[in-house]
Amino acid sequence: MTTEVTIIGAGLGGLTLARVLHVHGIPATVYEAESSSTARTQGGLLDIHDHNGQPALQAAGLTDEFRGLVLEGREATRVLDRDGTVLLDETDDGTGGRPEVQRGELRQILLDSLPAGTVRWGHKVSGVRALGDSRHEVTFADGTTVVTSLLVGADGAWSRVRPLLSDAMPEYLGRSLIETYLLDGDTRHPVSARVVGGGALFALAPGKGILAHRESGGTLHTYAALSKPQDWFAGVDFTDSATATARIAREFHGWAPELTALITDGDTAPVLRPLNSLPIGHRWDRVPGVTLLGDAAHLSAPSGEGANLAMYDGAELGKALAAHPDDVEAALTEYEQAMFPRSAEAATEGAHIQELLYDDNAPHSLINMFTGHE
Repeated sequence: MTTEVTIIGAGLGGLTLARVLHVHGIPATVYEAESSSTARTQGGLLDIHDHNGQPALQAAGLTDEFRGLVLEGREATRVLDRDGTVLLDETDDGTGGRPEVQRGELRQILLDSLPAGTVRWGHKVSGVRALGDSRHEVTFADGTTVVTSLLVGADGAWSRVRPLLSDAMPEYLGRSLIETYLLDGDTRHPVSARVVGGGALFALAPGKGILAHRESGGTLHTYAALSKPQDWFAGVDFTDSATATARIAREFHGWAPELTALITDGDTAPVLRPLNSLPIGHRWDRVPGVTLLGDAAHLSAPSGEGANLAMYDGAELGKALAAHPDDVEAALTEYEQAMFPRSAEAATEGAHIQELLYDDNAPHSLINMFTGHE
């Protein structure tokens, strides 16, 4: 089977591309490894920025649907010391440029906006190869194949498409997050709910932190951050939830109990999330018939930009293809030459934010950034 635009990955970036192409009357097929849209939970809150994520949704014709998902008040930000002292407490007055939505709900409005059959679920890529003349063959785990004249890798950090363009691989950043949830926080975990407040919580010290966010339904989504080598985490048995939780909590000995409760009282098993990054400024020479977007192109330290950049990539690529209907290579060149510096700037900023969160002056470095005194 030969298709024109083949997108690997039904994340926010790949779906935004498919939607913008659909708006312009260009058919596309999205292949996704997961078995369905509900195969796994889709992460937590995303702040959708007015300079990239929101314009992408506007290009997709989904601004009204997006506005219907916004959780009021979630832009509030609170910074605490390890003893629980509140050092910064900013409320959300509704005028900020980064409204918060649930990732899964945002993904669903994108899925609902596409023609039936656009996304082919249960298609895990096992290999890709160039056939010449701008054509590529994608092989799936079940042995089936598809040949395409335009292949877009929107398949995340460990992209199967990236090797067609670059031999770069993500590298560990020296820090990992341990994720857990407290459910129905206001009723079942009222002390933790009060300490988190209405939006985001940052409790920080040099090299470590407890980060939490109030999501819909009173859910408290927590990440414990530790600057440790991967070998250290390999020594923690995450198959034993109680033992792993106790080991992580030991790293926060002496912290205020209302903060450590966000780790020890978790209602879900702790999940290890190592932080990886592609080289800042990652780019490649133009290869006919293939390109990348989102984390596949520019995975970087988390800074709140990742999902926004992926959607913006998707929208910009879709618009470029619509503007050059008879010259795909011109469209890809235009897209990549704008994407490379944009993503490099965001990656540099992300690395800087990570440094501020956990440097020797934490949490005061972050407060200085928020208050303009950095």
